[in-house]
Amino acid sequence: MKKSKNLPEILTLKEVCEVLNCHPNTLRNWDNEGTLKAIRFGKRGDRRYHKKDIEKLIIKMKN
Repeated sequence: MKKSKNLPEILTLKEVCEVLNCHPNTLRNWDNEGTLKAIRFGKRGDRRYHKKDIEKLIIKMKN
């Protein structure tokens, strides 16, 4: 996992995949389940994630 302090406040699906070392479908499933909620942008509804939510998930995964 990358250091979260160097990350932007809003991350793309691809950036989060790189940080968490997971497949994009995993993030989509987590969004649908409510594990890691995404915010939607644009007409296509692209997923974006808040840095603070990623940090919380990382802490939760470590425990």
